[in-house]
Amino acid sequence: MILNEIWTLVKKEILIELRMKYALSGMLLYLVSSIFLGYITFSLGKVLINVPTWNVLFWIIMLFVATNSIAKSFIQESKERLLYYYTIANPQSIIVSKIIFNCILMLFLVLVGFVIYIILLGNPVDDIPLFIFNLLLGAIGFSATFTMISSIASKASNSGTLMAILGFPIIIPMLLMLIKISKNAIDGLERMTIYDEIITLSAIIIIAITTSILLFPYLWRSN
Repeated sequence: MILNEIWTLVKKEILIELRMKYALSGMLLYLVSSIFLGYITFSLGKVLINVPTWNVLFWIIMLFVATNSIAKSFIQESKERLLYYYTIANPQSIIVSKIIFNCILMLFLVLVGFVIYIILLGNPVDDIPLFIFNLLLGAIGFSATFTMISSIASKASNSGTLMAILGFPIIIPMLLMLIKISKNAIDGLERMTIYDEIITLSAIIIIAITTSILLFPYLWRSN
């Protein structure tokens, strides 16, 4: 029953996103503009971007893309629609479907962003499979964290500010792990040297998802 609800809600999110083409177009425009701005900054200065800067800049761009893309998860929902969801679905189905949809959206954005990024700023990555796997972890981690924060921020009047205040202290440890794993992929080092970071990052993501599923029903009742 819950699986059917989750699947139905995920399909609903995808259909809404496809119908609102301007929303996805706006996200892609923001992504491309951010990467192009970085390219222009280094090209005008006639300075070759070094590998650590390349790595950190990429994840900073992805972080802000995630913030702007996932922030609308609950903030854009009207009270009437939320009340309708309350009558037809379990709160766990709501939060899980939002996380799954945001994971799909973020994975699409980070993959597109990575392709554009390496076209404009070069590709120093030696271990591409590990880097792609890290992108997957980043997409899941950002989605799980910001989806729950979006549900909390939607209760406040100044939701955008609250989203930033709540989000960044939580996301910083995750971001540091992502940057470290990416550095390993760029340098082409043995994967066993980064297993501890991958396990730590996976644990953070699991905690974020579990916490969202456990706590969201209490937040949902406040509607």
